[in-house]
Amino acid sequence: MTGRKSSYRQIIKSTSLFGSTQVITILISIIRSKFIAVLLGPGGMGIAGLINATLKLIEGFSGFGLGTSAVKDVAAAHASGDGAQVSHAVGVLRRLVWITGLLGAVLTFFMSPLLSQLTFGNHDYAGAFRWVSVTLLFNQVSVGQGVVLRGLRRLQFLAKASLLGSLAGLLVSVPLYYFHGLKGIVPAIIVSSLLSLILTTYFSAKVKIGETAISFKKALWEGKEMIRLGFMLSLSGLIALGASYIVRIFISIRGGVDQVGLYNAGFAILNTYVGMIFTSMATDYFPRLSGVASNNSAARELMNEQSETGILILAPVLSAFMVFVNWIVLILYSSKFTAVNEMVQWAALGIYFKSASFSMGYIFLAKGASKLFMWNELAANSYILAFNLIGYTLAGLEGLGISFLAGYFVYFLQMFLVSKAKYEFRFSPAFIKIFLIQLSLGAACFTAVKALQPPFSYIVGTIIVMASLGFSYYGIRERIDLKAAVWEIKGRLSKNQPR
Repeated sequence: MTGRKSSYRQIIKSTSLFGSTQVITILISIIRSKFIAVLLGPGGMGIAGLINATLKLIEGFSGFGLGTSAVKDVAAAHASGDGAQVSHAVGVLRRLVWITGLLGAVLTFFMSPLLSQLTFGNHDYAGAFRWVSVTLLFNQVSVGQGVVLRGLRRLQFLAKASLLGSLAGLLVSVPLYYFHGLKGIVPAIIVSSLLSLILTTYFSAKVKIGETAISFKKALWEGKEMIRLGFMLSLSGLIALGASYIVRIFISIRGGVDQVGLYNAGFAILNTYVGMIFTSMATDYFPRLSGVASNNSAARELMNEQSETGILILAPVLSAFMVFVNWIVLILYSSKFTAVNEMVQWAALGIYFKSASFSMGYIFLAKGASKLFMWNELAANSYILAFNLIGYTLAGLEGLGISFLAGYFVYFLQMFLVSKAKYEFRFSPAFIKIFLIQLSLGAACFTAVKALQPPFSYIVGTIIVMASLGFSYYGIRERIDLKAAVWEIKGRLSKNQPR
């Protein structure tokens, strides 16, 4: 039991380190989103969202998934304790990100008229795509620096880079939007990307790694395994990004750019303010899972521990989102964005199933089963895309929330069946108990806000949220020495605050 408590404690510590940093990042993001919502409105958010979605699509193709696949190589080299092996793996990675970054930038620059036509139905934004093409290089090199920090487990540096990058993005983008309006979107994207690169490079340079001279040709040859796994990851990532891109274009055609802005705003609430918990957990989880991937029993135990912890942390947040979504939207954006309320409530229920699927998704990568991962994601994104198109056609933005719930429920079943068949995975009784109780409390919150009018919906909803919070508190306390963990986390955070 002591070993399991240590494992739970490691999960909580890594999540809290990044989670605490990202709480500050979220506060910065709230301020930034508020300014963008007021200064640009739904239409401006729609334009920015479409440009960024297009860039993500190109990144998904040209980046070869190195942001994930290379972590395994760097982490393995680090685990060996051989400094020469570490410097060699990092040297190969750094050559590869330059090659793939330049590929993305060149593709975007020369395809800019086509990208503008596909995205906006005209060539008016071709110049914008030419300008932002350089961010494909900046972002990919920045990804490489982040991989080094993740693989070497320098999570404090990675957290600092993330925090300072968000702050720099705020300080740059808000004045640009204020003085230039819609014309400030492109400069804000470019400068924010450049600042992120500078910060990740700075913190990566603080890690002492020996120099290894590797030519680009040699890097391509020796990094072929990275590229092979990354290629499969990029295909699966490209499928997901392509599906997301199609949904945005579909919304733009049927509902206009304003509807795209509302869609982006609604899912930004979940992806930014709830998704940060996934990001925090994944930062440490994937390297740890890779270390035990050869042992199905050990992997299963870690996957269940991660699943239990994820639900315990996420569930109270999701319940609160369902009850107070109207106030959250008003605080983060403005009254122009309240049309997303129902979409967010339905999607919040879907996050329960997404969270339960989260720990299973990484086992394919940890096992190096890139083809299985790709086909699994291809199937999932195909039916999720179909659900989204049908949902928006039948019920608009609310239909997208319903389709999100339906898609991730099916995805949860798919992931469980595949993981069970291939890797003998099964959920522990402890996880099943936690999941069913928290899902029931979440469903009760959803029912309360749908069936009751304010203030009764807020009163009943608050009681249920507190019940969810109390259950999670006692669940976490059972798994770790909570008081000692809190003091240790506080000590680490105060020691590693950016100066």
